[in-house]
Amino acid sequence: MGETRKRGRKPKAPASTTETMDFQYTSASNATQTDYVAAQNDVFSAANDSVPTAAAAAKNDANNPPPARRGRGRPRKSEAGHMEDTEPHAAASPERRPYQNGAVVLEPPPQPVAKWESVAARVVPAMDAVVKVFCVHTEPNYSLPWQRKRQYSSSSSGFIIGGKRVLTNAHSVEHYTQVKLKKRGSDTKYLATVLAIGTECDIAMLTVSDDEFWEGVSPVEFGDLPALQDAVTVVGYPIGGDTISVTSGVVSRIEILSYVHGSTELLGLQIDAAINSGNSGGPAFNDKGNCVGIAFQSLKHEDAENIGYVIPTPVIMHFIQDYEKNGAYTGFPILGVEWQKMENPDLRLAMGMKSDQKGVRIRRIEPTAPESHLLKPSDVILRFDGVKVANDGTVPFRHGERIGFSYLVSQKYTGDTALVKVLRDSKILEFDIKLATHKRLIPAHTSAKPPSYYIIAGFVFTAVTVPYLRSEYGKDYEFDAPVKLLDKHLHAMAESTDEQLVVISQVLVADINIGYEDIVNTQVLAFNGKPVKNLKSLANMVDNCNDEYLRFDLEYQQIVVLHAKAAKAATLDILTTHCISSAMSDDLKT
Repeated sequence: MGETRKRGRKPKAPASTTETMDFQYTSASNATQTDYVAAQNDVFSAANDSVPTAAAAAKNDANNPPPARRGRGRPRKSEAGHMEDTEPHAAASPERRPYQNGAVVLEPPPQPVAKWESVAARVVPAMDAVVKVFCVHTEPNYSLPWQRKRQYSSSSSGFIIGGKRVLTNAHSVEHYTQVKLKKRGSDTKYLATVLAIGTECDIAMLTVSDDEFWEGVSPVEFGDLPALQDAVTVVGYPIGGDTISVTSGVVSRIEILSYVHGSTELLGLQIDAAINSGNSGGPAFNDKGNCVGIAFQSLKHEDAENIGYVIPTPVIMHFIQDYEKNGAYTGFPILGVEWQKMENPDLRLAMGMKSDQKGVRIRRIEPTAPESHLLKPSDVILRFDGVKVANDGTVPFRHGERIGFSYLVSQKYTGDTALVKVLRDSKILEFDIKLATHKRLIPAHTSAKPPSYYIIAGFVFTAVTVPYLRSEYGKDYEFDAPVKLLDKHLHAMAESTDEQLVVISQVLVADINIGYEDIVNTQVLAFNGKPVKNLKSLANMVDNCNDEYLRFDLEYQQIVVLHAKAAKAATLDILTTHCISSAMSDDLKT
């Protein structure tokens, strides 16, 4: 469905990749599909990009059975928005029928059993542990932070693990109001409790209090990280039907991937098995029937077919062990530096590196990093925990493979220390660096907390987050948002852990704010000459101000001046007019 653009000209759409996280949305009466899309390295963001309409989807489900097999060639879109084969279905030989009692039925002529088919047969015993996840979501309204959006429903997949727990994707239960689970072959939905949500790794852990849910089901066992070309089978409840679905393929790539929902980069698997809407949270099994990953996103592009992505077992086990160790999800730590490749020989000579030395140069250091005073810009990182770092920032991974050294950092837990060897002024130094989670000036997520706001004289102040930018400017906020906000989003670093970027979101028009109506999403730099550190400090300064006037210094050398007593008196009438219960969010009252 189209959406109204706020402002600015949309750039010409390049023929680039679009990475989506798929899970099936449903409303009270019909079903729609929503794709989550990233905006990084030619990957565009589309948090609410609807595909086929509810009416068209219902028509297709009623009248058109799923095709037996896709033909070769580039698919074309039908009127309902689905993908259709460009060649007749009869061209595919032999025809594969759907799974029947865990086996694959082949039409003549008879063929030898393919590798992926034998894998699917071995997966059958573990399929009973795969469940369907039903969730009702109620998202905050970031543009009107005193409200919430209309609730909607979705369905996705999950699977049972040891300890009476269930794993699924974080985006499957984001902003949840109610979560229910249904086992394979059951007609009962069981209420679930969310134990932990790992936003960065896109994993959520659930449990069910009803003991009946756990009867007759064996938990899934985890396997090792697969090798390239290893067979995998993805099991879940994707769009196109209500029963369990199985797709098979092989591991085609292992590298550091961009996690769309988490806005971070972690180890990931690329497979050629189809991952469709509703597959999110479903397990990927190896040929031994052990889980080697969780399906969570796929690549949608006109020149690409069947490219899916799976969260591998090292990331899954990090999430589980983090929860078991701390009783809550604490996240994946970072080193807290930005670095530069040292592939140029003249650059290496200028930094005092010898011919046998390799590493990466530190460009900037996060001021909020616990050990930011130990490392310095232009230090060259030679080793991380004893592992040599190459000039391109990679480290040895497995035989014939290399991977970004951020993988070594992501294996650690928040609060752990790492031994970092650096070259500084031609001298080799070693430091024990404490690792911490990333504190961004503009957070990528709000951790399920409602957005903060403060209102005075009709001026709505709020802290900028990525969900706020997406709410204001749509999926293309990286093109349409004000340049200065984007610059801070992409490059600025927080000077302290409680620093926020505070803006005037909008002006609720009243007599007292005549002439200020056009101020929208402009940063507040100071109040009565004092710097604004965060939204709570601004609210405290305004409420405790005894000066005759309230003066706000804004970006672009703008100022707002209001009579203090008149501004506070007018606020109550403005709140009543707009049916707003409070002048500030609850988190600012404490």
